[in-house]
Amino acid sequence: MADKNFVVDKDKCIGCARCVKDCIAYALALDENNKPYLSKDGENRCISCQHCMAVCPVGAISILNKNPENSDPVWNYNPDAVLNLIKSRRSTRHYKSENLDAETLQKLKDMLNWTPTGCNFHKLHFAFVEDKDIMDKIRDYVNKKLIKILTGNIANKIKTKFSHYKDALVNGEDVIFRGAPHMVVVSAPINAPCVNIDPVIALSYFELYANSLGVGTCWCGFAHICMQLFPELAIQMKVPHGYKIAYVMLFGKPDIKYSRTTQPEPFEFTTVKDFTIQKLSITQKIKHFFINNIR
Repeated sequence: MADKNFVVDKDKCIGCARCVKDCIAYALALDENNKPYLSKDGENRCISCQHCMAVCPVGAISILNKNPENSDPVWNYNPDAVLNLIKSRRSTRHYKSENLDAETLQKLKDMLNWTPTGCNFHKLHFAFVEDKDIMDKIRDYVNKKLIKILTGNIANKIKTKFSHYKDALVNGEDVIFRGAPHMVVVSAPINAPCVNIDPVIALSYFELYANSLGVGTCWCGFAHICMQLFPELAIQMKVPHGYKIAYVMLFGKPDIKYSRTTQPEPFEFTTVKDFTIQKLSITQKIKHFFINNIR
């Protein structure tokens, strides 16, 4: 099939059928010689995940003009080292006033191509600020706008809630961007199957990989709010039409070093040991619906 360009090297193929078993779209079948092929309507059902190529133990499958020889082998990982990376990750709010080198920036950008998305809907958009001088212009613009809002005629309740930040902004503190030299803004098409989840997954992967490279990161809710308050920022970030800004992450070379992990209070865990459906009243159903969909 020309579109997906699904090709099987029949001399290599051992007929293990792992590709057929792992195809979530049921796009593959086996012929009379136990060799895989795109089944009827498989061309349309295929979601281009490349699992068939990745799972083949002998590298017999090519798809989408991608050849297995150009893929990396899968390594074995030290689970304790991975866990330590997760435990030691901290939000960085003190950065050195210098740009990351071009090689590190490119590594971070390239890694994002492997982050998972719902239904393999591979259309996230990442807007990078790669130069601290541009970042300085952004922080200056945003800080001036916020000072004007917080010192203007707004409700006393809002003034009281944000009084600490107002005073800090007026005194020249960068309470929004924390002096970060870089920023990445992730957005997704409003019609994406997982419009609110895919960007968060991507930034989670970005954060861990960045920390492994010695790059500090910070999930920046204030910057996200500013992107919503000031739509001109979205235009400057070149967010495509029809895309929704999902979140913002600051990053750069940290000007602080943590020597040990924290000791967080544990979350609540439960184990489901049986499954007995309880009948709910209309009131209970409405209550649960609003609790689960309020944001």
